[in-house]
Amino acid sequence: MTINGKAYLTVKGRICTRPFFALLFLSLVGLFFIVVRFAKGIGAVSNLSDGYPWGIWVAYDVAIGTAIACGGYAVAVLIYIRNRWQYHPLIRSAILTSLFGSCLAAFSVVVDIGRPWNAYGFFVPTRWQPTSAMFELGLGIIGYCVAQCIEFLPSLLSALERGGPSLLRRAALRLQPRLRSGDGSPEGAAPWFRARLNSALLCIVLLGIVLPTMHQSALGSLMLIASTKLHPLWHTGFLPLLFLINCIYIGYAMVILESIVSSLVLERAYECEELSGLARLIPWLTAAWLAVRVGDLVQRDQLSAVFHGDFYSGFFLAEFFLMAIGSVPLFSREQRRSPRSLFISAALMLLGGGLYRFNVYLIGFNPGTGWHYFPSFAEVMISVGIVALEILGYQLLIKVLPVFPKPAQIAS
Repeated sequence: MTINGKAYLTVKGRICTRPFFALLFLSLVGLFFIVVRFAKGIGAVSNLSDGYPWGIWVAYDVAIGTAIACGGYAVAVLIYIRNRWQYHPLIRSAILTSLFGSCLAAFSVVVDIGRPWNAYGFFVPTRWQPTSAMFELGLGIIGYCVAQCIEFLPSLLSALERGGPSLLRRAALRLQPRLRSGDGSPEGAAPWFRARLNSALLCIVLLGIVLPTMHQSALGSLMLIASTKLHPLWHTGFLPLLFLINCIYIGYAMVILESIVSSLVLERAYECEELSGLARLIPWLTAAWLAVRVGDLVQRDQLSAVFHGDFYSGFFLAEFFLMAIGSVPLFSREQRRSPRSLFISAALMLLGGGLYRFNVYLIGFNPGTGWHYFPSFAEVMISVGIVALEILGYQLLIKVLPVFPKPAQIAS
């Protein structure tokens, strides 16, 4: 299927495979504990407390999950703002990954809310608090999810234009009766809708760039108020800027990792040229991020805390060296063109960048004496189930919708 000069195809193969059933099992286990959480209360499945109101659901599913979901955002900035259209073949798979990550992060927030029946208040304007970083964060996540759904619509329309899958055809016939072509088929509806979507798509894309910029900086702003509880190694006025830069290089690393893994598993050609271009940006972004981190510690006279040899300095050095070791090889053009090197560097960047966010939201957070937290088995399985559901949905959609570019397009 060729759309706007870009050729995309679906992945051939059976849907019901062994990995499919393994992921389905983990998803069902996670959903079981979620049902228990809503039926019996949050205390029945978690070790959260007044001292630690946020656990791994926020630290991993939200703080780290939304950063991993910034692949679509980071690639969109490169394509639509910097006008680098040679990276367009990566956009659909990046948006799909971002869509799942953002939607499931939003769902994790609902699971984490102590009184979920009050969640509807977010959609009532009279209850809004525009000066709240939490409100800005929620607005950004929800708006980004909506924008990504619209951005991914061309893949759905592509499937309708080629007459399948049959489930989509039947849905189109029921939900879009006035948009049918003269012969009553949904194939005529898709071009009609595509023409109108394309006219508004640029505005949607720009909205999809502004919203994650807002909610990623808000994730950092949220911890500014914890000045007495967050360790000085991580508490700084630069938190919004650090979280924003952090999400961009994590987004590029996630796109690289997803592309290499999918190429290996699905036996596709490696997108070496596009991935090499993305990888070239990562070390410069990381260098800027590390410069802000070190400069801030020097300015606040906290650099000596890095070498105390305690629990906190160990985690700080771990995040620092993971990102340094992951980014330095990417200065070499030869390393950037090697799928193996790209995979290792991207994995290290994800680990280091994710550990930074985990440190800010959990490791470096100390509410005072008498409070302790370690995630329960149910908490862990809910997070595992959410991640498994994301991978499961990704596997399903790439086999029914045209997401990946054709090999000829990659080579060109």
